[in-house]
Amino acid sequence: MTQERSIFPMLKTMLKIPGGLMLVPLILGSIIGTFAPEALGIGSFTTALFKNSAMPFIALLIFATGTQVNMRTGGPILATAGTILLCKTIIPASLIVLLGTFVGIDGIWGVSILALLAAFDNSNGGLWLAYTGQYGDNRDRGSYIASAVNDGPFFSLLFLGASGLGDIPVIALVAALVPFILGVIVGNLDVQWRKTLEPVPNIVIPFFAFSLGTGINLSAIVSGGMTGIILGFLISPITGFLVYLGYKYILRRGGKSGIGFAAGTTAGNAIATPAIVAAADPRFLVYVETATAQVAACVLISSIMAPVLASWFLKRSGELKPVEDAAVIADDGLATDGIVKL
Repeated sequence: MTQERSIFPMLKTMLKIPGGLMLVPLILGSIIGTFAPEALGIGSFTTALFKNSAMPFIALLIFATGTQVNMRTGGPILATAGTILLCKTIIPASLIVLLGTFVGIDGIWGVSILALLAAFDNSNGGLWLAYTGQYGDNRDRGSYIASAVNDGPFFSLLFLGASGLGDIPVIALVAALVPFILGVIVGNLDVQWRKTLEPVPNIVIPFFAFSLGTGINLSAIVSGGMTGIILGFLISPITGFLVYLGYKYILRRGGKSGIGFAAGTTAGNAIATPAIVAAADPRFLVYVETATAQVAACVLISSIMAPVLASWFLKRSGELKPVEDAAVIADDGLATDGIVKL
């Protein structure tokens, strides 16, 4: 039987780019949004899918992500995940809102508080799985649940609302969390639902990324992208170092602590966070275009820098070597060897 071959391997090409599953459609959408903004406004299914689909698809992604969180994880996995959440999400977000109390939501040097939160308070779960699958152990790979928890707008909404920097209604926080909680419940009650929804990210990310892109003018990509590149170069050493300290002094992982730098990334899904926050508090609408472009740049830069830093620190301690139990733990639904790169 002759194997069917792609005329042009679009998906394979996209996956060669860090965060490409989201970045490529986002850029294509921004091209349409800049040069032919009315092309997708013809109505019916065309407009529904390519221009107005972002929020429903993001909601579906959050629900599907929740189904992958297995509540039967052991203590060492939960301890590792908790340390990553503390060092990668809670501490950076706290420092950012503290900065916001002094400089306001405009932020500094052309980077709004919204962009800072969206870029710093989450991590790329796909990259973490890929890296820890080679150099980590079950504790590291299992702590992917930290990415499942911080991979979305909830923490940005929570910290903006709690700090008073954003007028985020309590119901907006609840509404942002309900799909995730329902997903956790469904995924833990029915393993078949968990497995059924496992490929959802690969399906919906390109579509909602394109839809978000149609609302971005390329001039914002150029201006915001430059500051985003600088921001991207800061995320990995700053947040990666915090997780490294957590691994070294809280988890006592010794030479393996360098793995912590692999968490110093921005998740591809964070590109959607500015739009979601602005939907809850319209005062942030003015920052959405530039913040989205800056976060997109952070996704790319941090995805390259984080594994480089992690490898350097592991090599320095003599621990840059594959572990024997490096098989991805798919049995309990904590991880997957699929193609998603969040």
